[in-house]
Amino acid sequence: MKEKEFIPITRPLFGKEEIKEVGRVIKSGWVTQGPEVEAFENDFSDYVGSKYTVAVSSCTAALHLALKAVGVRENNEVITVSHSYIATANSIRYCSAIPVFVDIEPETYNIDPNLIEEAISNKTKAILCVHQMGMPCDLNAILKIAKQYSLPVIEDAACAAGSEIKLKNKWEKIGKPHGDIACFSFHPRKLITTGDGGMITTNSKSISEKLRLWRQHGMSISDKKRHSSKTIVFEDHLELGYNYRLTDIQAAVGRVQLKKLSEIITRRRKLAKNYFDLFSNCNSIILPHEPIWAKTNWQSFCIRLPKTVKQKTIMELLLDNGIATRRGVMCTHLEPAYINVPWYARGKKDRGESLFNSVDARNNTILLPLFPQMNKHIQQNVFEIISRFIEG
Repeated sequence: MKEKEFIPITRPLFGKEEIKEVGRVIKSGWVTQGPEVEAFENDFSDYVGSKYTVAVSSCTAALHLALKAVGVRENNEVITVSHSYIATANSIRYCSAIPVFVDIEPETYNIDPNLIEEAISNKTKAILCVHQMGMPCDLNAILKIAKQYSLPVIEDAACAAGSEIKLKNKWEKIGKPHGDIACFSFHPRKLITTGDGGMITTNSKSISEKLRLWRQHGMSISDKKRHSSKTIVFEDHLELGYNYRLTDIQAAVGRVQLKKLSEIITRRRKLAKNYFDLFSNCNSIILPHEPIWAKTNWQSFCIRLPKTVKQKTIMELLLDNGIATRRGVMCTHLEPAYINVPWYARGKKDRGESLFNSVDARNNTILLPLFPQMNKHIQQNVFEIISRFIEG
């Protein structure tokens, strides 16, 4: 008897092209950060429309450097959301700064702009907004507040490669950037992957120069320039830096993946529409909301369950049927790494109450399988298991 195929939450779209390009780079002898990384940066700049692009080892590294670049330092505060992967808040703590959590909009699962202004204090140094699950957050409103208070805006666009937002009646890709800096992830859960890795986009030359310095131990000259020099060059290490480099092997994969991104998004949007069609008559389930000014890449398809349905129970039922899911996006303020931190523990109860929508989303939503190689038969199976359980 043929074993039933396991359906993962996602699956990278790899092919012979990636294997060929990896082989080419390995044969070249240059496998660390070098010419292929530079080419990947240029490709990504062309795709999103940014002036400067800097590749790094992860989106967490990207966020850390971005915060440092806009001047976030010890005891500063950065306004962000708890409702995000813990890396968002961790990047703030890497700067010895304090994340100030704001609740989300229940429809989009993104930061509620109406709550940002009251969170601003004389210690606030930046706003770190998240395009959660690929859905663009309300940049129009966020940028207006940031301008009023002269605060830099960093976009955590980890999930949002290929997503678009309408600003001033013009559709533009997330990552142009619209704030000061945008940060992307190439983890396997994202639309395109390099195994792991990240990308930073900015329109500021001075910021891009800082990022390039810091990602390679504060080294005054890049390996590429040093190795191509016709004379002996000794590098200096100008200030404290980090080992946040992307490799040329990863960049080679990323360049092929980037060429596939439009195709991947087209396919994911068709699959998302099919989920909408399947669940259209299931009134007890709340489906994702895409504002008229946003075009998501559907990095995840999140459904909100009825209060009568236990999240873990339905996830276990799907797993028993060979279908992987994920619970709703985590809440950082409920994690052990945060809940007992002295500066956070004070007023913990009030914070918990003020983050009601974040906690409710975590506890009552699940993410369904969605990847380009899926077919409608798989989606039908997912729908039938969920609808039968809820109706029963």
